[in-house]
Amino acid sequence: MSEHRRSKSSPSSPTRAGVFDARYRGLTAGILLSVGMVAFESLGVATVLPVIARDLDGLGAYGWGLSALMLANIVGTVAAGHMADRRGVARPLALGMLIFLAGCAIAGVAGSWSIFLAGRVVQGIGVGAVMAASYAAIGRAYPASLRAQMFALLSSAWTIPSLIGPLLAGIAADLVGWRWVFVAMVPLIIAAMTLTVPRLRRMADVGSARPATGAAGGARWWRGPLASSLLLTLGTALLLQALLFGDLALMAVGAILGLGVALVAFRRVTPEGTLSARAGLGAGVIVRLLLSGAYFGSEAFLPLAFQELRGQTPAAAGLALSAGALTWVVGSLLQARWDRRHHGRRSRAVAGGAAVLLVGTVAIAVTALFDVIPAWFAIAGWAIGGLGMGVAFNASTTDTMEQAPGGAQGQVGSALQLAQTLATAVVAGVGGAIVASATGTSESLPAAIATVFAVTAALAALAIALSGRLRSPAG
Repeated sequence: MSEHRRSKSSPSSPTRAGVFDARYRGLTAGILLSVGMVAFESLGVATVLPVIARDLDGLGAYGWGLSALMLANIVGTVAAGHMADRRGVARPLALGMLIFLAGCAIAGVAGSWSIFLAGRVVQGIGVGAVMAASYAAIGRAYPASLRAQMFALLSSAWTIPSLIGPLLAGIAADLVGWRWVFVAMVPLIIAAMTLTVPRLRRMADVGSARPATGAAGGARWWRGPLASSLLLTLGTALLLQALLFGDLALMAVGAILGLGVALVAFRRVTPEGTLSARAGLGAGVIVRLLLSGAYFGSEAFLPLAFQELRGQTPAAAGLALSAGALTWVVGSLLQARWDRRHHGRRSRAVAGGAAVLLVGTVAIAVTALFDVIPAWFAIAGWAIGGLGMGVAFNASTTDTMEQAPGGAQGQVGSALQLAQTLATAVVAGVGGAIVASATGTSESLPAAIATVFAVTAALAALAIALSGRLRSPAG
């Protein structure tokens, strides 16, 4: 009996095993580092992008600095997911990191804006693959009892890069130049590969030998998720590029064609009823899209407004982004406490959080436009916006995922992530086109940036309006 008790309480017992036990420690550290490096790069580049655009004469296509990565992200995510199903997780994760490394190298040595954008496309494919493979690795390499803990840790892996990434990137741009933001990625990528890939190859990958199953497997290839994601990317890219055309007729034709292709593809890769914001899953995906467009769209142009209109340094702009990231975490914790006490009333949390996000967006807009308002008010304003986003984002995601049918959680989660990526790309591209229209005329730049923030504020307002549709009548 005593032996039985000792074995039961042994640290090596599966019931007591943790993600940092000897068997999983290296892999856990590698996965967290993989996600952390993506977070650092994402926020760091957003902070110094105005500096890069000025240096490479890219202000006329500023939005593409963000949209190029986000659109390529869609393809990388889907491609890596399919490869993981067929050949195991190690290969797509290794390829994703190598592609990401190549993209950082191209962007870091770019001598023109077009070469820089090419690097961003390559980076985006790598980022999508790394994120998709990291989630797949958790499902394959960890027992069910440890997966929830790992997914929670993945969220925390964004916290430290969110807090220090923008500030460090801004300081680096001020002191040694923006190219070092990309150089700094190299040791992180090498360390992440060293920790993860060999361990994934040694571990039993229970799903690697199984062929893909499900509805997608019986669909014709041109209607499958991979082809649809590529069509969505190409259609959205055509739409955004058309907005930069000088000829009005050419702009209209390109925009209509791109929008049509994108909508058809978007309908195929999201739950039924998404385009009409049908109560339940459809509305949940659309609310995620609106919240992401409002928050990440404002975040994308905050550094530009801060530096071009108020003459602040990249480090100061990075401080504003870090403030929003910190209060996002606080908002998430507050929402979790609210959810425990008021289960089933998440639509109120979404509406309230989106309203606070709207206030934060207005605060940074007026600070950028009026010199009489001290610049620090934008930092406080974005801290307010981050707090609202933390509440609304978590509440809407929890409510949507709770309604996912059995066995379809992955599809619903993928649709939510796709909506977030797409919204960020589109708002960045549309905002970039608005800013491009003001390039060369300093008098019109404030009006252009004000228009961008008006768009993001409108998205937050729409999220408030649709928050009541998150739960279907049947739910």
